[in-house]
Amino acid sequence: MKDFDGKIALVTGTTGIGLATARRLAAGGAAIIACGIDRAANAAMTAELDSSGAGALVMAVDVSVPDQVRDAVAAGVERFGGLDIIVNSAAVHPYGTAVSTDFDTWNRAMSVNVGSIYLTAHFGIPEMIRRGSGAIVNVASVQGFACQQNVAAYATTKGAIHTLTRSLALDYARSGIRVNSVSPGSIRSPILEKAARGENAPMPMSKPPTGASAKPTPSDASASRRKWRNSSPFCVRQKPGSAPARTTGSMAA
Repeated sequence: MKDFDGKIALVTGTTGIGLATARRLAAGGAAIIACGIDRAANAAMTAELDSSGAGALVMAVDVSVPDQVRDAVAAGVERFGGLDIIVNSAAVHPYGTAVSTDFDTWNRAMSVNVGSIYLTAHFGIPEMIRRGSGAIVNVASVQGFACQQNVAAYATTKGAIHTLTRSLALDYARSGIRVNSVSPGSIRSPILEKAARGENAPMPMSKPPTGASAKPTPSDASASRRKWRNSSPFCVRQKPGSAPARTTGSMAA
């Protein structure tokens, strides 16, 4: 189903949710601009997308660095002719309390998880405005609503993503740009596996009420607003005025 035919999508993160999202968008006909710091993952994504016949530009980018994000957007626009979709999935997942988390770790979490969304918006939205419309999806987390212990920095960044999402949506609605966030529960991905090996990680890892974590798949990573926000049992959505909940399933709009 070529529901993204002719669209140009920027995806941050080349593993886990980012990889599944790029696969889904490419399968739907979109050209992919992907950014990640894992060079092995970047090479694997490039090989996979090239073999599928999808147009793809995968770059080694630290999404917390303004010049690198600016150059990535510019390179993608030059290669494919514009920008229609941004999916922000790049993240770090440190464990620790406010006392045990050092200042550098705190700042890194804020700059990657939140700052990267600001940067892709800062450099990407002008390109969307030139196209007359656009769509941005920010990958937040249920940790942004109600969190477990020992994730002070991570949970703070995910809560900030919800607020930044609302701000962007209000500021650019009249430019034809839709901005939404999606809040997955526990997803079996490299970022979570790496974080869980850290000495501060809570053991065992907390799980949703179903007792299992999810694995990112192209169908779960559909960038269609309704599908991505409602179809997965490992995502929740935020309804204005409602009480947030850490749960599985969706909150009816």
